[in-house]
Parts: sequence; C-alpha cells; structure tokens
Amino acid sequence: MAVAAPRIAALAGQLLGIPLPVRVRAWDGSEAGPPGGPVLVLRHRRALRRVLFRPGELGLARAWVAGELDVEGDLYAVLDKLLAPLQDRAPADARQKLAAARELLALAGPQLPLPPPPPPEEIGRRQGPLHSLRRDRAAISHHYDVGNPFYELVLGPSMVYSCAVWGGGAEDLQAAQTAKLDLICRKLGLREGQRLLDVGCGWGSMVLHAARHYGVHAVGITLSAEQAAYARERVAKEGLEDRVEIRVQDYRETSDGPFDAISSIGMAEHVGAARYREYAERLHGLLRPAGRLLNHQISRPPVADENGYRVDPFIDAYVFPDGELAPVGRTVSLLEEAGFEVRDTESLREHYALTLRQWVRNLEANWPEAVRLTSPGRARVWRLYMAASALSFERARIGIHQVLAVRTTSTGGSGLPLRPRAWTEPA
Repeated sequence: MAVAAPRIAALAGQLLGIPLPVRVRAWDGSEAGPPGGPVLVLRHRRALRRVLFRPGELGLARAWVAGELDVEGDLYAVLDKLLAPLQDRAPADARQKLAAARELLALAGPQLPLPPPPPPEEIGRRQGPLHSLRRDRAAISHHYDVGNPFYELVLGPSMVYSCAVWGGGAEDLQAAQTAKLDLICRKLGLREGQRLLDVGCGWGSMVLHAARHYGVHAVGITLSAEQAAYARERVAKEGLEDRVEIRVQDYRETSDGPFDAISSIGMAEHVGAARYREYAERLHGLLRPAGRLLNHQISRPPVADENGYRVDPFIDAYVFPDGELAPVGRTVSLLEEAGFEVRDTESLREHYALTLRQWVRNLEANWPEAVRLTSPGRARVWRLYMAASALSFERARIGIHQVLAVRTTSTGGSGLPLRPRAWTEPA
C-alpha cells in the first residue's frame, strides 16, 4: 500500500510548525498535500535523510542536486512556498519535532548510510585563511571554470554575468546587457584615450564595449583562467589588442595605476567583509585625482545582529564559495572611509530578477546540452540557484546597487557635471 507521502506531509508539517504548503509525491507513487499546482517529487528515500541530517535549505539542495528530489510544474511556485517557511520556521515543541524526525528517518530506510555523502558538485575542503589569494583563486575557479560553452548557453551572446538594465527599448537580454554596459560607461564619463581598469572582467564584455564605443585603453583582470582565455580570443577577433589587455590577476596584485576610471561589476561580493576596506583603499590608490569608480554589487538588508549574519549554506557550498553580501549602507561607508566621495547610488533590484529569469529560460531551453557540457548535478545547481535568486530579488530579500564614487582632487574637485543624472539618457 502506497502511504509514504501522507506521512511525509504530516511529519514535515510538524517540523515546520505549519501545514506543508506544497503537494508531495513519494517514491512509492503516493501523493499528499494541497491539490492542484506544482508537485514536489521525492524520487528516492535518501532525500529524506539529506533533509534530516542538514535541515533547511542545504539538505533540500543536496537532494535536488543529486536528482533525488524534483519538481513537476512551476519551480518558482514551489520555491516561493517553501523558502519562507524554511527561513522563518514557527516554533514547535521539541519532543514533537524529535518524534517526527525519528519517524521520517524510519521512512527513509535503515539500510541507507548515515548521513549520505554530499553530491560531488559541492565544493571540497577549503585551504588557507578566508579570502587569502590562494583560497580566493580556488573559490573563483569552482564557480567560473565550469566551461565557457556552458556559460554561452546560459548568458547568451553578450557573455555578461551580472544584472542587465531593462526598458527604454531594451526588451531582450542582449539589448538589456548592452544597455547596462553603456550606462556604466556613461556614469564613468569615459572618453577617448583614457585608461580603464575592469576588476573581475569576466569574459571581457565591459572592456570590449568601452574600447569599441568609447576609445579607452582597458585592462581587465580576473582570477579565472578560462574566462581570461575566452576574453583574449574575443579581443583578438575584434582586432583590439592595442587597446585591451586581459590579465589573470588579483586586484591586490595590480599596481600599474593611475587609471582614469575603474569598473567593478559583480565582483565585490567575492571580496569579503574582512577585506572590503583593503579592496576600497587599493582601488582608491589606483585612480588618478577626479577618477571615478563604478561599484556594481549585490546587497542584503541589515540584520539586528550583524555578527550573527551567516552566508546562505547552499550558495556557499555549491555556487559562490566564501562569497559575502553586505548592506548597501555599509558598502557606502567603507568606500567613504577609504577616501572616496560617493556621488550616486542606484538600485536595480527588479532588473536582476528579470535577468535571472531569462538565464533560467536559456538553461531550460538548452537543458540536454547543458547537462552534456557539465553534469546533471551541475546543471541542477545553476537552475536552482538562479530561480531562487530571482525570487529573492522579487521579494526584496536581496538587492543590487550601482554606487558611483570619485577620488576627489586635493582641492575637492570631482570632475563631475553639476547634474550627473544626465547619464540616464543615452548620448
């Protein structure tokens, strides 16, 4: 008799403190939960053990990556219904929770190992102090060196892995990414012959756009060898070797300033709270007086106890090892402490949600090829993290800001126009 799903739904409700908000189908074919809508599918008993031994997002994520847990129907709807209860679980009687966990463990089967080993896509043991040069290189490699063809499937022709800017005629991903790159160039006030440093240059899209359309001499730095090789090929193909240089280099190793402008797009999340002041000071030192910095960075709301802030365990284990998010107010304060004058801050939160949903569509439309290029588990990691991130931006759980800062001259000059918001309209 197929009875697993009703017991799972009842016991999970006891653990969460509320009725399970989604329908469940178990490995024995039984179903339980709210009728209609998407279904959370437990394909293997092992999924229960993963959740019991790592309650919350990481246990569910491990089961998802391993293919033991799946969703039939709208993935966004399931995530939206599950994430809030997991993050804000109602209090429940400790004895009741222990009894529910024991019964779920029995359902999972005594013959399975305790606990199941993590899927191989999870990052292994990390070596060296947090945010040391060696450890940062390994963390960046884990995320970015999974194959340029895979990123081409997800990102599309722009090969830009950060929030696009939609509207104003930019109605597809390629146009929206071009609009973002051009907005940054205008905020930086780029002109013919200037020197631009792009920190965390990715596959070279920013430096290529700035050199091609604004005539700058650009240096792009990245810790990913695969990104650097791809970017150099693009530079050579466009005949811009005399204007664009790509380096495998850490921002802490860059010393050939001054630059007229610096862009840092989707890179500062990797810096870490302990290193952020150093990051800001180094970039300040690399700019000439009146030079501008455009810092494009994901943010999070402040919490009552900042010392108790913890990185999302799934993101840390599978997506961005050692990545950290900070409130935008802290970012602004640290930039100012490093000597910058912050002149403009713009939120693009809704734009990132739209961008992520387009990346998910690209991944799903090319699913067999994405699996072939990486692994089933790696493709599932990307689908889950991008879909969950889209919801987090839509629900204002996280945000993203472009912060424009300037290194003022000794007399306080900024080089900025009196009404800098004119950059919101293309020239």
